Parts: sequence; C-alpha cells; structure tokens
Amino acid sequence: MSSPSPRPTAVSTLAFAMLGGVVLSAGSVQAATGAPDSAATRAPIVTAPDIDLQQATEVDAVDVNGRRLRREPTSPEFVAPLVDTPRSVTVISQQVIEQIGATSLQDLLRTSPGITFGAGEGGQPLADRPFIRGQASGNNFFVDGIRDTGGQQREVFNLEQVEIIKGPDSVYSGRGSGGGSINLSSKAPHLTDFTNVSLGGGTDSYFRGTIDQNWQIGETAALRLNVLSASADIAGRDSVDYEKLGVAAALAVGLDTDTSATLSLYYLDADQMPDYGIPLFTKIGVRTTETGILDVPYDSFYGLEARDYLNNETRSATFEVEHRLLPNLTLRNVTRYSETLNDYVVTNPGDGGNITTVPSATAGVRLISGEYWMKRGLKSRWNPTTTLANVTELFGTAQTGMLRHSFDLGLELTSEKNENASYTVTTLSGSACPAPLIGFDCTRVYDPDPKDPWTGTIVRGVVSDSTTQTLGLFAFDSIEIGDKWLLNLGVRYDEYSAEGTNATGTPVAPVYAPAPRGDWDFVNYQVGLVYRPTSNSSVYASWATSSTPPTISAGDQNAAGTAATVLLDPEETTSFEIGAKAALFREQLQLSAALFQTTRENAVVLVDVGISAQVGEVEVKGLEIGVSGNITAQWQVFGGYTYQQSELVRGAYNNINTGDPLANTPEHNISLFSTYRVTSKLTVGGGVYYVGKTFGGNQGGAGGGANRIYAPDYTRVDLFASYDLTDRATLQLNVQNATDEEYILRTNGVHHADPAPARSATLALNMRF
Repeated sequence: MSSPSPRPTAVSTLAFAMLGGVVLSAGSVQAATGAPDSAATRAPIVTAPDIDLQQATEVDAVDVNGRRLRREPTSPEFVAPLVDTPRSVTVISQQVIEQIGATSLQDLLRTSPGITFGAGEGGQPLADRPFIRGQASGNNFFVDGIRDTGGQQREVFNLEQVEIIKGPDSVYSGRGSGGGSINLSSKAPHLTDFTNVSLGGGTDSYFRGTIDQNWQIGETAALRLNVLSASADIAGRDSVDYEKLGVAAALAVGLDTDTSATLSLYYLDADQMPDYGIPLFTKIGVRTTETGILDVPYDSFYGLEARDYLNNETRSATFEVEHRLLPNLTLRNVTRYSETLNDYVVTNPGDGGNITTVPSATAGVRLISGEYWMKRGLKSRWNPTTTLANVTELFGTAQTGMLRHSFDLGLELTSEKNENASYTVTTLSGSACPAPLIGFDCTRVYDPDPKDPWTGTIVRGVVSDSTTQTLGLFAFDSIEIGDKWLLNLGVRYDEYSAEGTNATGTPVAPVYAPAPRGDWDFVNYQVGLVYRPTSNSSVYASWATSSTPPTISAGDQNAAGTAATVLLDPEETTSFEIGAKAALFREQLQLSAALFQTTRENAVVLVDVGISAQVGEVEVKGLEIGVSGNITAQWQVFGGYTYQQSELVRGAYNNINTGDPLANTPEHNISLFSTYRVTSKLTVGGGVYYVGKTFGGNQGGAGGGANRIYAPDYTRVDLFASYDLTDRATLQLNVQNATDEEYILRTNGVHHADPAPARSATLALNMRF
C-alpha cells in the first residue's frame, strides 16, 4: 500500500521550514568560513569530469583552495550560476553516472526525483518517454543544447553530465510539453592525454566494455574517442536481452584560444528483444488484483523470439565554432545533422482481443486446468527521422550604469523530417489457437511460451511523412542589482510549421494525400527575482511558460497536421515557483528546495458526443528538495524528494476522470545515492529509491475510477562498492535491486504493465592511464 499523503498544509509548513533552513545554514557556513566572496571572485564554471578529492591533481575539478568547483549547465542560455538561477535544475555528474552503474538514460534518470517513465504507448511506444511534473516529455531531449529528435532509447557512454530543467521551459527549448527538458552534455576533448578503460561482467550474461581515450595532438588541439560494446539479458524477464555498439569521436582545434572549432561524430546501434510486460485484468474479465494488473508471474513474457525485434540506430555529426570577439563577448555557432531509426515488431499482451477459456466456461471463472488462451496482439513501426539544426548565439557580460548584465542572444533554425510506416505481419505457422479462437499465434495467459514456433512474413506498409520547420529567437539577461538582488529575464519567439503526406492503401497500390499544413507562432517568457543573503545562497520567485503545438501534444515526435488538429492552438503551460538554493561546505555541497504550481490549459477534450474543444486543464503542485555533492571529502550524496499533488481539473464532458490524479505522477518520490570512502582504497555506498502509488490511466465506464489501473508503491535498494587495486586500477561492484523486490515499474492504463528487472550484480575493472 502507498504511504499516507500529507495534508497540503503540512507540506507547505515543511517546505517553508526547508527554505528557511537552507538560507540560515548557508549564512552560518559562510560566517564560519570567511566573508562573502564578491560575484567576480566566485568559483568558475567548469565542465571537466568530477575527480575524487582524495586523488585531486592540478587538472581536477578542484580549485587551489581545495574547494570542489560547482557543476554547472554547459549552455550559454544559463546566464547565471545555478545558485542564482530561479529555476529547479538538476545536474547529474559523470561521477554519479559511473558509480550507479547506469547502462541507459532511463537507468540514470530514475535517480532524479520527480521523473517517471511511461509505458510503451503513443507516438514513441518503444523509446524514452519521461514524465516530468506530470507532463509527457518524450520530445524534450537535447544533446549539447540542440533538440534530439526521433524515437530512441539513449545511452550514457558518451555523457559528461545530464542537466534537467523542471517545469515549463519553452524559453530555453522552444516548443515543449511543459514538464521540463533534459540536456545531455557530451564528452569533449581536453588538452591532456588520458585513457580510461572499463570492462565489466555480471549475472544474466552481462558484459559491458568502454574506452575513453583523449589525445593532445598539438598545443591547442585534441582528439577524444569513446567506444562502447555491451550485451545482457534482463534480470527476471524471460527472453528479453539487448546488444549495443557505440562510437563517439570529437576533434577540437584552437582550445584555450580566442577561436576554437570542434567536429563531433556519434553512432549507436542497439538491438534488443522488445518487452511489453504483462496483461491487465481485462484479459480474463475479472479483477484478480486490487491494482488491476493480472496475477501472472512477473517473469511471464508474451512475445515471440522467432518474430519480435527492436532496432535503434542513431547517427549524428556536429560542428561547433566559438570566437571570442572581446574579453567579455563571445559568438558561437553550432550545426548538427542527425539520422535516427526506430524499427520494431512487438507483441502487446493487451491488444490481442478477448481471452478465451478452453473449453469455454463462464467469463471470469478460472478452469481447473488453469488454461486461459489469448491471441498475441501486435504493434510495429518503421520510423526514420532526419534533422538539420543550426544555432547561433552571442553571449557575454556588460555594464549599464549601476547594473551588471550577463546575457545570451540567439537564433535557432531547424528542419525535421519524420517517416512512418507499420508492418503487415502474416503468420504462416505458429502456435495454433484452440477453438473458438481461430488461426495461429496464440499462447496461454498464465504460461506463455516465447519459444513457440513461428514462421511468416513481415512486409513494410506504405510510408507517411511529415516535415517540421522551426525558427526561434531568444534572449536572456541576468541583471545584478547591487550585491543582493538579481533579476532573471528570458523571452523567446517561435515560428513552427508542420506539413506532410498521409499514405493509405498497400505497397502495391498506395494512395497519398497531402496532410493539412499547420502554422503556429508563440511567445514564451521567464521572469525570476533572486535575493542573495550570501554569495553562495539565494531565495527566489519565478514565473515561466511553455507552448505545445497539437502535433506534439502527447510529448512525442512531430507529426503532420490532420483535419482534426490542424486548426487547433498550442496548449499553454504556466508555472509559479518559489525556492532557495545554497552551496555549503566550501561549495562542495549543493542544496535546493522549491514549491511549485504548474497548470496546463487549452488541452483538447470532448465537450459532447463527437465534439471537441480546447477547454481541458490539468494542475500539478508540490515540493521538490535536492541535494548533490560532498558533505565531507569522504562522504558524497546525490538525490532528493518530490511531492506532487496532481489533478485533472477538467476533462471529457462525461466527467468520468475529472478530479483524478494524472498518470505517471506519483505523490511521493524519493531518491538518494550516497558513497563513503571507508579507507584510502575502499568506498562503499548505494541507493534507496521510493516511488509512490502511480496511476497508468482509467478503464472508463460507468464506474469511472472503480476500474483504475495503478502500480503500487515500491522501495528499491541498490548497493555499490569500489576498491582501488592501484593508483590506476579500481574494482567496482554494483548490485541492482539488491532485495530482489518484485514491483511494477510503469503501467499503461488500458493495455499492459511493465515489471521491473529483478536483482542483478556486475563487477567492473576500471583502469586509468
């Protein structure tokens, strides 16, 4: 059962106590360590990899006084340090990425409270689909500040850090879902030679090998190469496995000079057995569990090894030029071309039609033989995406009278093409369906066999396409008003258009029709006021907006307009947030706390039978607390707590779901990963992750919420240990889900539920040269 929900008044009291505590603590620590630094003498922003304080060298992320330098976002759009940025922003460093043993971006993002992942449905059913503050954010990924389009399951082998903005952020990112965005900062060349090699093995046929090699090839030039090879079975899931191969290379010239240029290439090929989890109670017509998830073993797999597949491919080339015009003024231009492919055939246990008992029996009454049979449902997609993007920015500082400005002005141009087709899958022979089911491709509900024989054909259907063109103009300014106050302003204007071709018929006789063209333009704002009790702490209030065109209203990839949506306006999301931040213990530890309220309006809902209007509204309000860094030189922590109170304020005309909490938005979410250096060689730690009761949607019907599907709350524990064999070699042990907790990771409220991986253990040898 989920934990009891605190009353809003209790939450408010806790939040304000935390806000006050952060500021008072910051003042106390500042008083103990000396007079406040001026803004000009603060620790510089760095992006070098985190290095343990025990092994600090002159190139480490530590200054001459032994203070760990603050982790900061890499984009010039952040015109103030995080402590002075009036937004909830989480930075996950490379050190945390490596220590938690993440093998995918989803593995990594679960360490950030307030982020959940949706089950496979919608525009990107087998791709990363994060929900941030209750909003689907599958279209809000960025790599080095440029939108990363197309359905993908992203990797972490080439990441320096991950930066997460919570709340509406169209000022930073343009069109978006309103929940926030995720920027992946790539590993960049440095003017030093180093080699990092990691070789890991473990349970469930786990293997992972990475090489991170950096060469200085001149006084101002460097080359960095990252290579990945990985494969594994998924613990606790029959027949589910993956293989990955990745290569990333970056060549930079002119480093540490007024003019630099970097060419980056990226390639990832990932093949896996797709997994749509287990069915809901609707498959047998009776609710066998309170959650609505069918009471089958969690290792049950309904796919077919002989048929199902998933292939993700990503290729990209990025060219960046940066020129310092003046000591306080820099011009930057970035161009990227990328291609992605999301290609799959997957069994969906929720879409195979009604369950049949053999021989026939009263619906919902389980036979003595225990045999319920189902036809395997099927989903498929062939979805290549190509993107060409260019961003130009002018950023720096300026003085106007008594005011000091840190600013960023920019222009973004993008062109994206999506192609979409499904497959016609013909089963020639397979597991025969018993009467009264007809044909092939059936399996037992309570004892599915993924090794069932199957032969057939998979033929790609006709291809629809859509092309999206965007233009964005943006400006940011952080204005220092004396020593204590700061005004943070941002504005962005976007032009967004989508058009394409809708295809029907067959590959032999295709029928093409132009899709209606949609054109939108919108302006978004951000206003924040910051008060700084000390140079390393702040309290703030901010207001921000976001716009979501109807072609990405599900938070997924762009699509051409249809007759039903082309004339609709963008959904509008607004957020008000108050919070506090502090960098404590000689800036080694960052604390943050915020109260927020997010409202999404203009959503399309049914207002009568067959009649839609843009009057839907959802609301999320809550509290977020974050911690990151070192309490002492030996003790590191990362994580936080999020409380979210979500509500569908206005839905469909029959009001079945009005007042319900939003899908994929648990009230309580806690994550804490911590390590402690016990001796000069041994470090131990682990993570504790709690996620509250999470709804996946409603079945509808006269009972409304009576048929609601949800994932119960769960607590997951991970373990970590590392031992330094030498100054250059370390053994690292990770035990994921150490208690072998059986829990549902996510649900789709009308189709299926995804069980989480069972316990697994990996041991890696990490070497530095």
